[in-house]
Amino acid sequence: MSRPQPDLRLVPGGAGRAEAMLRRLEWTVLRRLDGAIHGNYRTLFRGFGLDLADLREYQFGDDVRHIDWNVTARTGNPHVRQFHEDREVTAWFLLDLSPSLDFGSGDIQKRALSAEFVALLARVLTRSGNRVGALIYGDQVDAVIPAKGGRLQVLHILNRMLSRAQRGGAGETDLEAFMKSAFRFIPRRSLVFVVSDFISKPGWPAAVARLTQRHEVVAVRLYDPLEMELPELGMVLVRDAETGEQLMVDTHDGAFRKRFAAQAEKREEELRQCFVEAGVDVLELATDDTLIDALMRFADLRKRVSQLAGGGLPRHLTGLA
Repeated sequence: MSRPQPDLRLVPGGAGRAEAMLRRLEWTVLRRLDGAIHGNYRTLFRGFGLDLADLREYQFGDDVRHIDWNVTARTGNPHVRQFHEDREVTAWFLLDLSPSLDFGSGDIQKRALSAEFVALLARVLTRSGNRVGALIYGDQVDAVIPAKGGRLQVLHILNRMLSRAQRGGAGETDLEAFMKSAFRFIPRRSLVFVVSDFISKPGWPAAVARLTQRHEVVAVRLYDPLEMELPELGMVLVRDAETGEQLMVDTHDGAFRKRFAAQAEKREEELRQCFVEAGVDVLELATDDTLIDALMRFADLRKRVSQLAGGGLPRHLTGLA
């Protein structure tokens, strides 16, 4: 699927750009996903609450904790409460928009890819009556968008992402501090998507692991293929988006390219270990990927988690990870 690069500069008409992007995604992606996603809705998005469904007389083997003592006293016969699961899901997007997200070797930057993914998944959720909210992080938490439902809420989140000015050389990203801030702003158990390239100071896996104790967390890891392997382009000026440091490198040097690839692989191994330590499921999303493929992988991920956990606990709590 061809994806034109959105204009991410802070200019008038941001709301119009958000509307245009969302409408394009609805026509090109969302309609094709309807059957695949909504057909498995109960598996993909489990609610977290319980609603009272009915009362009936106590039967042998019923959980005594569900006895309704008021009704029991009134009728003279023990009655138990029956519940059904609340299907409504509140989802939060923890959005890392630090300077390293402004990188992209092809037609789209990681930052724009993040906007498209969030817009699409938020729209999938809100179309089914759920609420979505967002925390936006640059070098600190820049914006908190309380959870609401509806298409206008999706446009609001998307517009805040697109209209946020790019900030170069802001210093190292601190995802640990960002994750800790989520506890202040997300009071109830929710479905939480951490959308980031996870280029950060160390220490964040423990904070994410703590987040999983209250919420159901999915890590959406953004990356660009050029971050894994350098092509042979000659002398290239490389700039660290986080610190602003610049370095001239010779990509004709095969030994240098091998060292670069080895370092990239080492970082990949460390990152995978961090996700294991944090106990979260991960959706990998590359800048040369398509959103349809990404959402289908997400659907498969959710179904596998449900199957492994027997429809109950997340995979990392079952000992099957």
